Amino acid sequence: MTLLKRLLTTFFLLYLAPTFAAAGWWALQERPARWSEANWGSSGLLPRPQESKDAAIYVFSAKTGGLKGAVASHAWIVTKAKGAASYQRYDKVGWGSPIRRNHRPADAYWYSNAPELVVSVTGAEAERLIPHVEAAIAAYPYAQPGDYRIWPGPNSNTFVAFVLRRVPDLGAVLPPHAVGRDFLPEGPFLVIDPDGRDVHLTLAGLIGLSAGWRSGLEVHVLGLVAGLDLARPGLKIPAIGRIGI
Repeated sequence: MTLLKRLLTTFFLLYLAPTFAAAGWWALQERPARWSEANWGSSGLLPRPQESKDAAIYVFSAKTGGLKGAVASHAWIVTKAKGAASYQRYDKVGWGSPIRRNHRPADAYWYSNAPELVVSVTGAEAERLIPHVEAAIAAYPYAQPGDYRIWPGPNSNTFVAFVLRRVPDLGAVLPPHAVGRDFLPEGPFLVIDPDGRDVHLTLAGLIGLSAGWRSGLEVHVLGLVAGLDLARPGLKIPAIGRIGI
């Protein structure tokens, strides 16, 4: 019984307490009542594509709408080929064509929530990696109508996390509040990144762990992620995000 109490206390402190805190803060914020009232316009984070001839890759994440925005976010991928006059944005969504292309501005708000830049790669490195990113997008196995499940996945974050694992040179993982990122399309239980530097173990995205240079040490439970960031020292806190350098 003592062991069970310790486990329950640990679960409460690591996962439930931050989630309740995030939900309380979220409840105090003003939010659009309907998606049609939300701001979906450009946040101004990206320069106009004509301003630079360089190739670029960006990954964004923004809190989603409604009550689920208290604990969850939505991620997407943006690319720009060298010399291109426009960005290409890729999202996984639950309506229409599942992999949507350019349905919003590249750096748009999501349900009026400002996007967070997860990773930025530009210049020659981006030019080298764009074909790999496009190949990973094309290889995503849940790309047909109906291939979307909000929890535990596959959802929008499952898609972006799949691409980040397939292209480890991007050097990034999604934030802890990207619920669905730990659902593994590549296999039901275990995935090792192509460069061997990160390993991911999960039971259908419900409970598991990730460890490695990019992931640090993470334990996910029911979509909530707690852990330590090793590459950039910091804490990964469920529903809240990363706190650190």
